[in-house]
Amino acid sequence: MRRRDLLSTAAALSAAGFPAQSPRPNILWLTCEDSSPNLGCYGDSYATTPNLDAFAKRSLRYRVAWSNAPVCAPARTTIISGMYPPSTGGGNMRSFTRLAPGQMMYPATLREGGYYCTNNSKTDYNLAETGKVWDESSNKAHWRNRPRNQPFFAIFNYVITHESQIRNPHTLVHDPAKVRVPAYHPDTPEVRHDWAQYYDRITEMDAMAGSQLRQLEEDGLDGDTIVFFYSDHGSGMPRSKRWPYDSGLHVPLMVHIPEKWKHLAPKEYRPGGTTDRLVSFVDLAPTLLSLAGIPKPAHYQGHAFLGRHAEPEQPYLYGFRGRMDERYDLVRSVRDKRYIYIRNYMPHRIYGQHIDYMFQTPTTRKWKALYDEGKLDDAQKRFWETKPAEELYDLESDRDEVRNLAESGAHREILERMRKAQLGHALKIRDVGFLPETEMHARSGGDAPYTMGHDPSRYPAEKVIAMADLASRARRPEDGVFVKGLQDSDSAVRYWAAVGLMISGEGSVKANAQEMEKALADRSDAVRVAAAEALARHGNEAQLKSAMEVLLDLANLDAHGIYTAILALNSLDNIGSKAQGYEERIAKLPRVNDRVNPRMKEYIPRLIEHLTRSGTA
Repeated sequence: MRRRDLLSTAAALSAAGFPAQSPRPNILWLTCEDSSPNLGCYGDSYATTPNLDAFAKRSLRYRVAWSNAPVCAPARTTIISGMYPPSTGGGNMRSFTRLAPGQMMYPATLREGGYYCTNNSKTDYNLAETGKVWDESSNKAHWRNRPRNQPFFAIFNYVITHESQIRNPHTLVHDPAKVRVPAYHPDTPEVRHDWAQYYDRITEMDAMAGSQLRQLEEDGLDGDTIVFFYSDHGSGMPRSKRWPYDSGLHVPLMVHIPEKWKHLAPKEYRPGGTTDRLVSFVDLAPTLLSLAGIPKPAHYQGHAFLGRHAEPEQPYLYGFRGRMDERYDLVRSVRDKRYIYIRNYMPHRIYGQHIDYMFQTPTTRKWKALYDEGKLDDAQKRFWETKPAEELYDLESDRDEVRNLAESGAHREILERMRKAQLGHALKIRDVGFLPETEMHARSGGDAPYTMGHDPSRYPAEKVIAMADLASRARRPEDGVFVKGLQDSDSAVRYWAAVGLMISGEGSVKANAQEMEKALADRSDAVRVAAAEALARHGNEAQLKSAMEVLLDLANLDAHGIYTAILALNSLDNIGSKAQGYEERIAKLPRVNDRVNPRMKEYIPRLIEHLTRSGTA
């Protein structure tokens, strides 16, 4: 431990009324994966969850809790850092970035405050661990391994509900005929089977949680331990997991505070009660420290909702979607107690881009097949088509988020209010997700992306985000704004200007072909990719040929690195049939090298395989 940190933490504890050796609460987190609030205690009559229902009767149940990210690694990155991953560079799936100097993962802070911290056992962060984070992190980690009388913080994570378990062979317990199929899914036997199996896995998880709670009682620790239960994001079914709708971000969250520690509870706490307070994963680390009597570090972006340092409720929750495995996207969302606003910054990409892992779920394959056959209704087919720039849903009347109110005059004030909140939040946290991923790493150099993002000379966030906003709007400005943007000194502005012309369509690209052709030789690989895709989609035969040469060059993993290669391969896929005739050259592209992180090694092969197998190329 660093002596300065030890002294500061000890001083903070003393100031909070916790002398170094005074009793402090144990804290236990029971977490599961890929589960929306589909529990009996949340009013779901189809669910079979007796243990968690019993736990709810002695806990406070949060009605509106969000995971911030709709997929595991970015969601866990939010929790471990106390910050929004779009500000740390950890928003993309398998990002592999780092914290800035002076920033610590919360278990390290707890450990310096005298806690024994264990994790059983998933980490899966997009941030590198520095120093000793956990006392123990393994499938054997347990509070029982701590030194005698030391307060503990322990996590037990149940993977039985993970997306992968929906598609494993399984004899169903829940009756598929009784499933409620959401409006965006087709009502087929495959879909009903997957939803029924999802509920079966929740029942299995419920038994595991019950066993852990009994261990706590057997050890005589239930009166000394504050217990949380939550899921890492929404259900593992398609259009829940990976999408920052309420269906992908809304999670169950229950907190039990025993009588001994009731002074750390909020005013609304009562066993079996509920609260409408808006909370999300970015709030968990400051809340945890608050329960331990430790003020939150200055760089935390969340707000404690329990404990000695509890803070006022915030008016909005914020969600995000970046790269999902091998597919690039950029979506931001905002929720209040009734409405959810979705901002699609890449509306030219379809919702259901082909992610190999997602397509292993039978529901996904059947859903796409029915779309190709023209057998879906308007709500069901939308997933396989391009997006509007903005979406707004009333969650009170439209729980499945299928009636977009963004063009409703009656909801104009709500739309503008939430649009303003989203843009304000992006600027406040210095959202580096608006940089192409290859740019983010290049600009960071040896620094953390957070450090780079907070340096206006390296990241002029205001003008980058402004150009992204204009480029992706349903009502875009005159082409001259983008032509001027192509001349900007900042490569991210030039990138979004090229994207803006591409989204504007064939007329805009052809009218400004000379400027777009110049952009094919830009110093930035990301700008070259955007210009090449625009010319390939909307240019003449000669421009298509030039653009293809640029994209094939930039798709070379060995020459340009993984982030540029993924970006170029995404563009090759999105030009569709115009890439025909290049199958052999695409198939021969490098697929792996030693510089690629092992957890990303399948992304390039998957893209190349999809391009050559699907007939796109």
